[in-house]
Amino acid sequence: MGLWEHIVAGVLAVLLSEPLLGVPVVILMVSGGFLLGITVGATPGLAGPMAMAIALPILISIFGFSNDALLPVLGFLIGIMKGATVGGAVPAILFNTPGTPDAYMTTLDGYPMAQKGEAKRALRIAHFSSASGDTFSDIVLVVCAPFLAILVERYLDLPEKTALLILSLAFIASVIGGSVGKGIISMGLGLLAAMIATGEDFYPRLTMGQSNLAEGIPIAAAVLGVLILGEVFKALEDLHRQSGSNASPEITPGKGSALSRADLRRLFPYVGRSALIGTCIGALPGVGSTLAATLGYTTAKRRYIASKPDYAPDFGDGAAEGIAATEAANSSVSGANLIPVLSLGIPGNAAAVFLILAMDSIGGFNPGPSVFRLGGGIGDSVMNPEMVMVFGIFTSMFVANALNWTIGGIFMRSVGFMARIPKERLLPIVLLLTLTAIYVQETSMAAIWMTVFFGFLGYGMRRVGMSPLPFVIAFILGQNLEATARQAFAATGADPFFLFNSPIALAFILMSSGVVIYNLRKSAP
Repeated sequence: MGLWEHIVAGVLAVLLSEPLLGVPVVILMVSGGFLLGITVGATPGLAGPMAMAIALPILISIFGFSNDALLPVLGFLIGIMKGATVGGAVPAILFNTPGTPDAYMTTLDGYPMAQKGEAKRALRIAHFSSASGDTFSDIVLVVCAPFLAILVERYLDLPEKTALLILSLAFIASVIGGSVGKGIISMGLGLLAAMIATGEDFYPRLTMGQSNLAEGIPIAAAVLGVLILGEVFKALEDLHRQSGSNASPEITPGKGSALSRADLRRLFPYVGRSALIGTCIGALPGVGSTLAATLGYTTAKRRYIASKPDYAPDFGDGAAEGIAATEAANSSVSGANLIPVLSLGIPGNAAAVFLILAMDSIGGFNPGPSVFRLGGGIGDSVMNPEMVMVFGIFTSMFVANALNWTIGGIFMRSVGFMARIPKERLLPIVLLLTLTAIYVQETSMAAIWMTVFFGFLGYGMRRVGMSPLPFVIAFILGQNLEATARQAFAATGADPFFLFNSPIALAFILMSSGVVIYNLRKSAP
């Protein structure tokens, strides 16, 4: 079967999926996830990954573990991911409350515009820029992910793939957080946790005689504990320490005016430049939307200062270009983050982690270079079901983009009230829902206690300024790294230097060392 047949099959898998309430179930799930994502993004204290973490076990309990469940579940998670990105601008503009770190740059010009009575106009600019950046990023994903996967499949054998995984982990550990050492420690803890009760030994490893660890640590318990419970515990402590109220005065969106063609022409260069910056950054594993928003904003500021008319506001004083640059940059990361996920099987951010977790929990789809192989490695006349699944995912993303362009702006302007919900009420609900979701998936109290343990581990990481994301990504990739290294060791005749005999593998190992050394020198006083 050719490429075109796989594309058509993937599109039809979404458009002709089993109807629910008269609507194809995948489209219905994408729509529901998108609206939930905007609501969550507009609520300070919540985030897209939190909603994805809670929703995943519940979705699996509803749809089951069959291959037919994968597209509806992934569609819902993709909808949350995209909706939360655009929804994050709401509290930043209306209440000067960034729900996520990357939304902080939106407050610099969004809130001053709201104070001037232009809140609705600022929200329109944020929506247009976010939808534009997201759409551009998805187009790049569709074009680049298959191309990258084909290159990897053609030129990289087992030793090279092992070295590539090492390079990815070294890069993630080095660039996330303020300290390379803490990033490496976080990655090491993740690899250590992944080694428990795995491998090819006849008895479980590192279990310390605990029968509950004999089959390894449930991936959901480790990931949700470190990412979600750790964040909840830290946020509860921050609330306990805060005295008084730092709430900003409420600003209603107002009537405002629609964006004119002249406005769009003026904003377009800033949107395009930031979309390109965010897409390039998003394609790198572990480099998230916060860096993209910062670079997009600072780059736009330099260009703006050079060409600013005298009557125009300065950056930080209500410049529409500042909102456009920031929102286009952080939204364009979401699609590009799936380039390493689908082509290499390497998650780059927290949202991508939960997409990988869904694929691993349900089965039937293993992201990596083989998913873009015509015939699935069997023959050119056979359809590759994983490639069909990929184009189904692409179709779901474009459905979410269509929703963003049509109803996203209207819905995001209607959920501003969510920013007024106190965190002290939200966080215990998130805690309860997360533990309930774990129990729904694992049906074991041991998994609950493991989740709580990793929650305190994640809390401790945040207390010492250590990012938990290297831990999570290393935990997910740990077993794959060990399996690939074992296969490479066996395939090279038990050569202990298999990583150094191949020029490409050696180059990856040297790059791994170079990334760590460079970032260590850069962070040194």
